[in-house]
Amino acid sequence: MSRIVVALLIAVATLAGRPTFAQNWPDHPIRLIVGFGAGGGTDIAARIIADPLSAELGQPVVVENRPGAGGITAANMVAKSPKDGYTALLMSNAHVIAPVMYASMPYDSVKDFQMLSMIGSAGLVLVTRPDFPGNNLQDVIRAIKANSGKFNYAIPGVGTTQHFAVELMNQMIGAKMQRIPFRGTPAATAALLGGQVTMMMELIQTVRGQIETGDLKAIAVTSPQRFPSLPNVPTFAESGLPGYAVTSWYGVALPAGTPKPIVDKMNGALHKILATDQVRSQITKVGALPKSSTPEELAQYITTEIARWKKVREAAGIEQIK
Repeated sequence: MSRIVVALLIAVATLAGRPTFAQNWPDHPIRLIVGFGAGGGTDIAARIIADPLSAELGQPVVVENRPGAGGITAANMVAKSPKDGYTALLMSNAHVIAPVMYASMPYDSVKDFQMLSMIGSAGLVLVTRPDFPGNNLQDVIRAIKANSGKFNYAIPGVGTTQHFAVELMNQMIGAKMQRIPFRGTPAATAALLGGQVTMMMELIQTVRGQIETGDLKAIAVTSPQRFPSLPNVPTFAESGLPGYAVTSWYGVALPAGTPKPIVDKMNGALHKILATDQVRSQITKVGALPKSSTPEELAQYITTEIARWKKVREAAGIEQIK
């Protein structure tokens, strides 16, 4: 038998096997890996979609927490997993912050993943104590610029989305504030409530309770549009800082090289459950907005965000972690 005939037979066999492979997938449980501990935003997002996705795909989708190194441990595990559709990653802002903050990475945040879809996005809100001399963003900007270096702000850790959101604001208004890092959001919020810091940027859902009780004053939200849970708080763009927008987001990815039939099937399942009232209401209840995308849109978004925050880090003089 000639080499050409053998090659043709192999090609035909390969093509013939693909539909069967797609039809048979999945035939055992799928792991949805989360790079943070139970109870956090990323974990909650994963658990919201796990059961509906299980029902849609006909196999259990099991959430597995693999915390470590700001999400890098989990992402590296997924990037190096078999390309068979049985190990997925629940991504968040940490997926774009990691390559910005770490000088060396064990994977490429874009090239080593087959993106599937966004599942939700959320805004942050700039908050101060009630006695801060100003009630809107322009008041805050005037105070910061008139006292450059005097005011400080709390962050739940260096290199977090909250940190970069304030640094972006500072760069856009041409002023500086002193950052005060804390070990997590609860400690940062307590410092603001106690008067040790002037202001902070935080996820809307995290501080909405203190805003509603009057313990904190909401200045502006970072989302492109007003956020449903704080309808009376204007956006940064509305408040005189056009072009400023920062969102926290969640998305799903598989290892790069996963066969297209599997990608299409899982992406279709994600889009289907994200269109249901049940999933949309659950996502809204935890302070996010349901949002789907194509794999290409998600990959482009992540690429753009990495480049954006790299510029912010460099301009702010934030050192990378070696």
